[in-house]
Amino acid sequence: MALVKMMINKKKKTSESLGRRSFLSRLWLALGFVALAELFAGGFAFIVSGRKSDADHSPAEIIEAGGISDFTPGTVTLIRAGNLYLSRLEDGGFLAISRKCTHLGCAVPWIAERKQFECPCHASIFDSTGDVLKSPAPRALDLYSITFMRDRLMVDISRPVKRSGFIAEQLMYPPVQG
Repeated sequence: MALVKMMINKKKKTSESLGRRSFLSRLWLALGFVALAELFAGGFAFIVSGRKSDADHSPAEIIEAGGISDFTPGTVTLIRAGNLYLSRLEDGGFLAISRKCTHLGCAVPWIAERKQFECPCHASIFDSTGDVLKSPAPRALDLYSITFMRDRLMVDISRPVKRSGFIAEQLMYPPVQG
């Protein structure tokens, strides 16, 4: 009788351990499939991300920044509607400068007392033309194209222009009133 009880207990232990082993094997197999699926999804997303989409060919989104006379030479003005700054240099030229830092995309405020843009995230500093004064930003702030309609200043915010630094040809001057 004792021998039968011992064999029954042994059989229970064997079936329990096989159940656990089987469960753990299936669990590891399922986790392996999940990891493989994530790997393929990440690879697919990487390959597809470089392709041009319809968003790259979006129609122009023009905002009216204000009248030309609203912007005094030597000032930088926040244009909230376009999430940009309008910088008017001393010579009267205009730049529409993006608020996004080229390092990690933080919103960059204009500090009027120091006459510079200062990124609060990683301390990049830019001058009134958006040129990098202090890293880690890899390049100048992006620009938007400006057009003039009568005495109004219009900015196309649909296509930011990436640039390495400021050059005088980037300035836009209002038409001469005759």
